[in-house]
Amino acid sequence: MSFSIAGKTAIVTGAAHGVGLAIARHFVDQGANVVFADRDEAALEREVGQLAGEEGPVRIFAGDLREKLTITNLLSLTHDAFDRIDILVNASRQVMTTDPFDPDDDSVSLLLQQNMMTALKLSQATAKRMIKQADPDGDGPVGSIINLSSIAARRAHPDLLGYSISSAALDQMTRALAVALAPKRIRVNAVAFGSVMSASLKGALKEQDGMRAEILEHTPLSRIASPGEVSDAVQYLASDASGFVTGQIITVDGGRTLIDPACVAAH
Repeated sequence: MSFSIAGKTAIVTGAAHGVGLAIARHFVDQGANVVFADRDEAALEREVGQLAGEEGPVRIFAGDLREKLTITNLLSLTHDAFDRIDILVNASRQVMTTDPFDPDDDSVSLLLQQNMMTALKLSQATAKRMIKQADPDGDGPVGSIINLSSIAARRAHPDLLGYSISSAALDQMTRALAVALAPKRIRVNAVAFGSVMSASLKGALKEQDGMRAEILEHTPLSRIASPGEVSDAVQYLASDASGFVTGQIITVDGGRTLIDPACVAAH
């Protein structure tokens, strides 16, 4: 079975930076129609504005997907441009630290909203569009939803309390939606990654001396992954090659969760 996604239409959120941008570009290279969605309109224009237009496989969409109307507008743009939606990649994610002793620290609720609730609402709305466009008499695949998660969901690091909680919630949401949407022939999976050279990790490495050496020490493969290595895993889940895979959290971490002590941050 081929990993091909050629001719399919995908929405990728968080597509102006880092891993989301790498996934969206990779999908275009693989022959998919792709809507690059992000709040950062300037970055979208800078990174892919020259590829977007009324013709061709690329569109860009700028907006705050925490808003219901924005989700509606994104789905309408995608359907108007390409007539269907086959793949949703919820790659928009935020990392911030939490003070576990401060009851006024609202990072937990902020991260739950950004990293889990936004993905849930967009997934629900997209699933409805996928179901509507599907052949009611057919038995083939209807759609694939892929969430980007983190190994932080399985690690205990006090400074990343909110990020860990939101990642764990996203993993459980993935499993629950997979069961709910399976009768509609929509698969839902996630890719949980460790240290990937994303925009947030680049910033952290600049700010924290010794962080790179610490990561390499606790990663059996002894390196930081490239965003493209996450893109390959996402493509597998988006393709028909994974047609009997749903509700799974695929880990891309160089073996880190096999040995990682709780005290080492997971990004």
